[in-house]
Amino acid sequence: MFITPAWAQSASGAEAQEFSLIGFMLPMLLIFLVFYIFVFRPQNKRMREHQSMVDNLKRGDRVVTGGGLIGKVYKLTGEDEVIIDLGEGMRVHAVRSTLLTIREKAVSYVPSEETQGAEDADAKADGKKTAKAKKAKEEKTITVSRVRKTKKDKEGA
Repeated sequence: MFITPAWAQSASGAEAQEFSLIGFMLPMLLIFLVFYIFVFRPQNKRMREHQSMVDNLKRGDRVVTGGGLIGKVYKLTGEDEVIIDLGEGMRVHAVRSTLLTIREKAVSYVPSEETQGAEDADAKADGKKTAKAKKAKEEKTITVSRVRKTKKDKEGA
């Protein structure tokens, strides 16, 4: 009725199906290729960068959470939690994966042997304790407090 007899007789059934299959698959492959190049690859790259940022998180780093809160990492607890100090003693627990960015990395100062010797000489001249003596005292205090704690635990049990 609506199709003229000339159009109905021009193509055989096998040739028409083969042409339509190739004509359908080629655009679909091109669309998938474009999505892979412009969507999937950049997203995977961002995910890898975020994961490495979360894995390299240290105490003292200034971070921004997913909710927009800015604070310093106070303590890393477990593999997926972190305690963030928001200021004035306010600390919150957060999941590491919810951290968006690290604004400032923590500065870790490790004195070299030359600077350590110079600092010790300056401290002796000023009549103050050297850094090594302070460290030894701190270690002794920690050890004593652990011994006292264990004695209290034994007495309480």
